Amino acid sequence: MKLVDEFRDVAVARRLVEDIQQRATRRWVLMEVCGGQTHSLLRNGIDAALADVVELIHGPGCPVCVTPAEDIDLACQLAQQPEVILSSFGDMLRVPGNAGSLLDAKTRGADVRMVYSPLDAVALAQREPQRQIIFFAVGFETTAPTTALAVLQAERLGLKNFSLIVSHVRVLPAMELLMQASDNRVQGFLAAGHVCTVTGFAAYDDFVGEFHVPVAVTGFEPVDLLVGIRDCVMQLESGRVEATNCYGRSVRRSGNAEAQRVIEQAYAISDGPWRGFGIVPRGVLRLRPELQRFDATQRFGVIESRPCLFNECRAPDVLSGRIKPPDCRHFGASCVPETPLGAPMVSSEGACAAYYRYGGHTATAPLAAK
Repeated sequence: MKLVDEFRDVAVARRLVEDIQQRATRRWVLMEVCGGQTHSLLRNGIDAALADVVELIHGPGCPVCVTPAEDIDLACQLAQQPEVILSSFGDMLRVPGNAGSLLDAKTRGADVRMVYSPLDAVALAQREPQRQIIFFAVGFETTAPTTALAVLQAERLGLKNFSLIVSHVRVLPAMELLMQASDNRVQGFLAAGHVCTVTGFAAYDDFVGEFHVPVAVTGFEPVDLLVGIRDCVMQLESGRVEATNCYGRSVRRSGNAEAQRVIEQAYAISDGPWRGFGIVPRGVLRLRPELQRFDATQRFGVIESRPCLFNECRAPDVLSGRIKPPDCRHFGASCVPETPLGAPMVSSEGACAAYYRYGGHTATAPLAAK
């Protein structure tokens, strides 16, 4: 496998920047749909280096950010029950719902624990048979296979004290929704390489054909991103559109067959809510009927929750690329990582967090200076 250093080579990156600048005859609008890409674009100053020829806007690339507030409310309420241990990834613990976050619930006495894998939650259920272990499952298709493995493992072990709150979402339906919006400006996409490692990129062929926009699958290093941007610009300049793989060291056209198999074994595709998007057709994964006994809402009952309220936070506009974080009057003022108004400032993949940390294009950003 190639070393990652060559994909961080500043000299190579600068040559790519110059090539893109020479090829572009106008300013094109591209959207990345991965929070890791957003952070890398800003950290390396790619957005500033290409500002004259490419406008980079940021889509719903943070799975923590698009997790519905109602699901967070449910997790918080279930965590308050004395027999429950509520577990999830670290990013989820600080994301606010309508009535606070899981960390707030923890300060009120709830047993909330960070885990690194849903299989850790299965192991916890084995060690604590007298407690009910709930794993709050979030993420795109990237994390769905490990959650699927966890519930299938719990079934094999015959565990009766393990359940899930499932908030897994699918990327492509959200991209379709963005393209259907009346105010859509996106002319090309940088697709999330880690998602395509699982799903492959063949599914983007129909998307490209329907919406006539190029899609370049990219990784997360500066050279990866610039190769993808150049590919989109070349397509747009030539008038052709296709789905291309600019992350060949990790992504295959058909994806990971084993990961797809376990997802299909555990989940069914359904319509469902995304934070900031409303109901996304075919946009979520739900446990299959034969595994419903592991659904926390089936085990504990549905707890009433208010609809998602954003108040002062402009997360819906940020997540759909309508505005950039600095366009929000609260950004960097009343909304900072220590006291966030919404999920995009909390998550390590959130666009607001990226702009807060890297948006000034300090001297450490190797490509920021033109």
